[in-house]
Amino acid sequence: MSLLAIGINHNTASVEVREKVSFTPETMSEALKAVLDLPGIHESVILSTCNRSEIYCYTDDQLKASEQVVHWLSELHHLDPKELRESIYVHADEQAVSHISQVASGLDSMVLGEPQILGQLKSAYAVAQEHHAVGSMLNYMFQHSFKVAKKVRTETAIGENAVSVAFAAVSLATRIFSDLADCRALLVGAGETIDLVARHLREKGLTQLTVANRTLARAETLAKEFNARACLLSDIPAELPNADIVISSTASQLPLIGKGMVERALKRRKHKPVFMVDIAVPRDIESEVADLQDVFLYTVDDLRSVIEDNRRTREKAAVAAQSIIAEQTENFIHNIQARTASDAIKVIRNRANAIKDAELEKATRALAAGQNPEDVAKQLAHNITNKLMHGPTVALRNAHQQGEEDASEWALRLFDIDT
Repeated sequence: MSLLAIGINHNTASVEVREKVSFTPETMSEALKAVLDLPGIHESVILSTCNRSEIYCYTDDQLKASEQVVHWLSELHHLDPKELRESIYVHADEQAVSHISQVASGLDSMVLGEPQILGQLKSAYAVAQEHHAVGSMLNYMFQHSFKVAKKVRTETAIGENAVSVAFAAVSLATRIFSDLADCRALLVGAGETIDLVARHLREKGLTQLTVANRTLARAETLAKEFNARACLLSDIPAELPNADIVISSTASQLPLIGKGMVERALKRRKHKPVFMVDIAVPRDIESEVADLQDVFLYTVDDLRSVIEDNRRTREKAAVAAQSIIAEQTENFIHNIQARTASDAIKVIRNRANAIKDAELEKATRALAAGQNPEDVAKQLAHNITNKLMHGPTVALRNAHQQGEEDASEWALRLFDIDT
């Protein structure tokens, strides 16, 4: 049995590839079922964010399972398997446990130490639980990762001066505009990332905010919190001419803002520059918009330079965090091995007790029939010894015939015999 972590992230794949391999909340139930239907896979959790798509599994055969998952992903998302394999990473057992702990702690994020990924990991786990895709092994691994993340944040400075992709986007805006207080911002979406963007913009002095969302009620809820205006996605064409800053992060599978829409907005703005950041994967803003003069368009991949500045301040904390993860991963593996040994011990003891009970019943009947007690006792001891030793003896002979030269050494250690 093996634990597997299979996926792509911002380090191994471009945004063009990541957006093709992403999963929406609406398709998660079907995706989890499809993974569990693959031969030999017993448990699964799927994590899908703008920077990564990962499938965690508990399987009989790690090599076969990883090949099946990659093939399934390529078919599901209509990708060339060879192209996908160039971006895929596969971690098994101890490496899988270490990887998920790094993900949960924010050490594998584009923004080192960012806290949102832990919430996203917990949500992915909860969804898998809801669809009965999680058993004891993945439950144990995910709970372990949550505890490790808490330990890392408590005992290191990895979470100090918290930054995020949202913070990086706003930091980049301050490089384009000297004073955000004079700017107007259009925020597309109403999720956690846009919430963070709005907070950071407020902190930088921007007061003229408009929130556009698929549902007006959600947009109004977020807008009320920041004393902003709310509108529907369909109102974006009318709002764009007034926006100096456009930051978008939705779960839409198709672009919401096209080149033609932006061209019309620029004409009404008399070509006054617009700063646009597309945080979404798949992208909300057509890539061709970047070709327009007077538009500064950035994707999540373009935020790397801003993020790198923040990363340097956390590198020392990351070293300490890695030490914690290594220690906790070792403890996890030892606990798994101990639990496996306990299960084996339980089976062995149950078998020994079954032999004992069966032979004791025979002896009791022999005594009731008037047989000599001494003879009955000798026969009882003889039968129990023979039956207990028959299986191990046959197994030891077979092991040596198959070339397992250290089998005798293990057998002597198992029976605590010092030669």
